Amino acid sequence: MKKNVQNNTNIVFDKLRGGYYTPSLIAEFICSWAIQSDNHFVLEPSCGNGNFIEAAIQRFNELGISGKDLDGKIKGIELIPEEATKAANRAAHYGLTSDTIINSDFFSFISNQDDTTYNTIIGNPPFIRYQNFPPKHRDIAIKMMEDLGFKPNKLTNIWVPFLVICSSLLTENGRLGMVIPAELFQVKYAEQTRVFLSNFFERITIVTFKKLVFDGIQQEVVLMLCEKSVQNAQGIRVLQLDDLDQLSDIDFNEVAETEVVEIQHDTEKWTKYFLNPREIDFLRAIKDSNRIPLANNILDADVGIVTGRNEFFMLKKSQVEEWDLKDLTTKVVSKSNQLSGIIFNDADFDANANKNLPNQLFLPENVEFDQLDEQSQKYIKYGEEKEFHTGYKCRIRKKWYITPSLWIPQGFALRQVNRYPKLVLNNVEASSTDTIHRVRFISKEYSPESIVICFLNSLTFAFSEVTGRSYGGVMTFEPTEIEELLIPVIENHGIDVNLIDELIREDRIEEVLDIVDKAVLIDHYGFSLNETLELRNIWRKMSNRRINRGKSAKSKPKKKAEAIDSN
Repeated sequence: MKKNVQNNTNIVFDKLRGGYYTPSLIAEFICSWAIQSDNHFVLEPSCGNGNFIEAAIQRFNELGISGKDLDGKIKGIELIPEEATKAANRAAHYGLTSDTIINSDFFSFISNQDDTTYNTIIGNPPFIRYQNFPPKHRDIAIKMMEDLGFKPNKLTNIWVPFLVICSSLLTENGRLGMVIPAELFQVKYAEQTRVFLSNFFERITIVTFKKLVFDGIQQEVVLMLCEKSVQNAQGIRVLQLDDLDQLSDIDFNEVAETEVVEIQHDTEKWTKYFLNPREIDFLRAIKDSNRIPLANNILDADVGIVTGRNEFFMLKKSQVEEWDLKDLTTKVVSKSNQLSGIIFNDADFDANANKNLPNQLFLPENVEFDQLDEQSQKYIKYGEEKEFHTGYKCRIRKKWYITPSLWIPQGFALRQVNRYPKLVLNNVEASSTDTIHRVRFISKEYSPESIVICFLNSLTFAFSEVTGRSYGGVMTFEPTEIEELLIPVIENHGIDVNLIDELIREDRIEEVLDIVDKAVLIDHYGFSLNETLELRNIWRKMSNRRINRGKSAKSKPKKKAEAIDSN
């Protein structure tokens, strides 16, 4: 990845200088698809050292254009002078003049052009947050986004204005091919971008990889192939490959014949497009039918407590004994692996404590320091010696040693999950840190036990994979995303909660799904066995894809590239 997201200033500077270059296979593939005519005018808005520039030149050579005949057909923009020089030297090697590469900020360059348009736009824009992009360039980008009706915020990544503004520069039949982070599919700040792309392009083809394709980078990327005008087959399709080597196997004519899915012109996440058309239609029909309750009608999810410094506030059993703080702590769950079943009981808490896991929160009396007991004062002084009180969260409190918003939930929802999500009953009067969401059960119709049991079904699992956000193979849920899940809950299900708890502890999730699916989805909600199995397979497909792509990319024997099937 030529430029990747990082908060550390030095690392960000490295990325801006082009620390991660686009593999030549990707540049060549995108240029082969995007440049369809020898009279095209091509723009690369962030060309780095020139990988895309060289690939574009070679593509024109294939179309019979070379040397001086290429002058004026390719324009590369690069902010970093050293990188621009490298790109210019590569272009000169093929006989192009020095004005092929412009050492400038892309947004400044475009703002000074008079309605210039391009047949083809290609590239790998920088993946960094707005606040880490040079302010004078960022301000221009924000203004250009606002002029297009967008409302960017500080969470927005700089690839968003690159993608959107480049799209707006295309001719009527233009094509755009870019390397984009897969977060386009799922992050909230990209909602407007998804709507824009849905409305702006008639057809979008997305190439994804089952393995990470940039060595040493956890960021998953996709290749966006966008067409403004097509004669037929309008919509979106996803092409899944194992690795970069399969790009050379792709036959564009064959891909053009594969089925596309109608694009939804809404802010919903695009993770669903990893499914085939039939599966997407099936999930849409379930959601649109309103037959399955939304979680927000059944429960409230909220973040766990933010200590400000877990190293100080979260204590192990040995630390409690060492500092004699037994009467000055409260029970807390701090990691998802401390919740092995769907019931969290005293035996679980004691087992975690005996493993010396941090599960007790330092909680002195909420009074001024000089009114505190001796043991509290002693421990707080230790914290101040370590400068724990200087951290932002602690520093802004009236009393840095008092953790706010400490309330006891009825249950927990995992914030990060590996194979599947779950809810957990809280029978210990414990709270949780912000690694685990706190849950209140608000339904008067269903008991907490029934909600926790019924949550473990193939339908909820399938929807969880298109609702949460994945990174590095782990699915992450914000409280609002938990509340957006569909939960087919019933009260008289006849399922023993203790049996389900035992099976979950033994990691026998398929048996749990068999039990709950039969009682809830089939017997009560009327889903057929085939429909239930399809929901199960959707969950398996999506979770396996997520987990596998979190593993390090390794070279595999070449296989024929396969589009998502439409069967």
